[in-house]
Amino acid sequence: MNFPENLKYTKDHEWVLIEGNTATIGITDFAQGELGDIVYVEIETEGETLAREEVFGTVEAVKTVSDLFMPLSGKVLEINPNLEANPESVNTDAYGSGWMIKISVDNTAELNDLLDSTAYKALIGH
Repeated sequence: MNFPENLKYTKDHEWVLIEGNTATIGITDFAQGELGDIVYVEIETEGETLAREEVFGTVEAVKTVSDLFMPLSGKVLEINPNLEANPESVNTDAYGSGWMIKISVDNTAELNDLLDSTAYKALIGH
């Protein structure tokens, strides 16, 4: 399993890549493995400002539907346009082409609550 050290993680199994005041968000390799084959990603929050822990979308796998939670407060700037036609990219490239949204970070203090790769691995028992 892959846990890039340049990313931050949440207890809800999202990853966060911070680039200046923008954060790219997706679900972890562990999460996609637990979900199984992803068949649909629904995100309709572009342009909305959401608080940390609010639901920004859902992921539908063959057996289940899971909510996606905001790891940080911010405005949804962009939704990955590739996911509609290729939701399986979340399974095949969770940290690359399978990214979900980009947000503007409203409260940089919230970054301190994110997990590093070591803490995330401990959370899931790896």
